Amino acid sequence: MVEIDADALTIDHGRGDRHVPRVHCAEMERLPGGAQFIRAKMLWEIALGMAGDPSIPYYGNRDISLVIGNGSAEKFTASVSMAPGSPILSHAVARGELDMAFVNPSGLLTQAYRGTGLYREPLPVRVIASYPSWDRFVIAAHRRLGIGSLKEVVNRRLALRVSIREDATHSTRVLIDQLLPLYGFDLSSFTTWGGSQQLNGPPHDRRRLAEIEAGSVDLVFDEGIRGWLPTALSHDMQVLELEPDILSQLQAIGWRSAVLPKARFPELERDVHVVDYSGWPLYTRAALAEDVAYRVCEAIAQRAEEIPWEPGSFGGAHTLGDDTEVTPLDVPLHPGAERWYREHRP
Repeated sequence: MVEIDADALTIDHGRGDRHVPRVHCAEMERLPGGAQFIRAKMLWEIALGMAGDPSIPYYGNRDISLVIGNGSAEKFTASVSMAPGSPILSHAVARGELDMAFVNPSGLLTQAYRGTGLYREPLPVRVIASYPSWDRFVIAAHRRLGIGSLKEVVNRRLALRVSIREDATHSTRVLIDQLLPLYGFDLSSFTTWGGSQQLNGPPHDRRRLAEIEAGSVDLVFDEGIRGWLPTALSHDMQVLELEPDILSQLQAIGWRSAVLPKARFPELERDVHVVDYSGWPLYTRAALAEDVAYRVCEAIAQRAEEIPWEPGSFGGAHTLGDDTEVTPLDVPLHPGAERWYREHRP
């Protein structure tokens, strides 16, 4: 129910604002009352239109930073800033240059917290909320190769066409760079052995799917498996299982092992042990004011119906601080967020 206050809100800063009634909502409106929010919504749509241009490569200007603050003076005064982006944005968050950032997946934030893998020393990162997302990192090989492990690739020095992300800073490329040396080679070895790279934007890039369907790709390394793995499995590719010792070494860095279940992908012969790629933590630094982290959690709860959740994964805002299969957490919650979850758990 929406109630209109008898007191009207007049905004007149010389910017053409009009007389707008103040609106109080029993539930949060889709668009908060106030002409400034109409303008902000238009700016948001412009940003989506520009950054979402499919012709922009994934390493281009595709990220959007949001800043909340005061624009009433000659200079905009920032209060809270947040953005998605690469895993190493965590350095900017730790330095206070950015207040919050998203990272995909959770395992990369674990590395920042522990000071392993990508990081030489621990960073004071803390989780505010984790967007629930179920995913796995999978290596698919064409059956004509007759291999069951990456060990056979290096032992035979196979000349293969490998399908990977085009953005060298993408989280999957980070994992590939951490994984392959455990087998005694690296990504450049494929080229040295006479192979080639098939480069992609998103996991379901049409370029990749076309080569899978044509049978011209030998190996695929990627997450976002619902977008490409069914096609791979239906075109004579199989999932390579990672050996227990390899998974143990990845776990020491900060990755989690997980099962790729036949129940989700009936084309599999059995469950396969792979690397977990679930969860999109929204994180901050430990020094962020508690009330800010608390208000972020409250805002998520208020605006939950406007957030495009992954189908079947969202169980309420109170679950976004839990350690679950879709929200794996190996990094502590920020105290302000922890307080919000404690107060709002059923």
